[in-house]
Amino acid sequence: MGEVHFRTVPAAPGSPTTASFSSADIDDTRSLLNRFYYPVAVGTPAGPEGFRFEAEVIQLGPLTVGHLEFGAPVTVVAAELDAYHVSMPTAGRIHARHAGREVVASPSTGVVFGPGRPVYTMHDAYSAELNVKIERPALEHELATLLGHPVTGPIDLPPSMDLRTGAARSWRRLVQLLRRESGEQGSLIWQPLIAEQLRLSVLDGLLLTVPHRYTDELTAPAPAGPPRAIQRAIDAIQDEPERQFSVGDLARIAGLSVRSLQEGFRRHVECSPMSYLQTVRLGRAHDALRREDPARVSVATVAHRTGFAHLGRFASAYRARFGECPSETLRGAD
Repeated sequence: MGEVHFRTVPAAPGSPTTASFSSADIDDTRSLLNRFYYPVAVGTPAGPEGFRFEAEVIQLGPLTVGHLEFGAPVTVVAAELDAYHVSMPTAGRIHARHAGREVVASPSTGVVFGPGRPVYTMHDAYSAELNVKIERPALEHELATLLGHPVTGPIDLPPSMDLRTGAARSWRRLVQLLRRESGEQGSLIWQPLIAEQLRLSVLDGLLLTVPHRYTDELTAPAPAGPPRAIQRAIDAIQDEPERQFSVGDLARIAGLSVRSLQEGFRRHVECSPMSYLQTVRLGRAHDALRREDPARVSVATVAHRTGFAHLGRFASAYRARFGECPSETLRGAD
């Protein structure tokens, strides 16, 4: 049995969960990969001598991002994936077989796996990689939300992606940002609202980065939602500005795709849905601060009551909108 270090950071509802571990034991490594990724078989073609495995993992609901390091050549075999998966080496190479195709992944080439097929990978000694797992229902639901209609899965992602230029390079940087932020105690990523936006950005970014049968529809100009549909979203915001709406939530209320909702707001309201939501929240907070008793109510209470999860961001946005700090408005109500 090798030495194992395991750490899990408790998370509030909606915020990320992180874990780090290291092991010199193959069975421990297999158990940890099974927990965070898939049931796998782990082998060491050159023998167990020198084997070492280290990982830092962050989970945001159906999205798992891990940085994995192998100290010796390792094979990993999964009988069948139940998710979409991208592996992007940061050092060394991965030799992969999946769906009848072979890919050699390197720091310039990522390998992409889809659900429903077995996977075989061989990892170089002293290799390191970013591994992104997206649960199948989450990615397919997000694509349907963007398009405004159901999609027939699985999504036909290509077996590899060129990480040197363009959207794929940008998407990798986004994944790296998420991983880096998870190591910062004071990061905004621990706020559920920010975590949700980052999660959706990773999913949407992948759908926009790699070609698939819905790419043309996804990248075509979206028709603007009609005024009546946009008004449904506006009414929902006005009725419950404190609710943690996502763009997808508002699109479903309006009966539109996300892109048509965004274009409709741009045309009819002259701002984005989330900008409109923030404007309404700030207005409600301003009204509350003017009428509340500062001896009984704090700025933080008003901020949370009106839907702001992060007090610092609320104070900054409030000052930009009204020209004074929230505390000044509250004291003026005394």
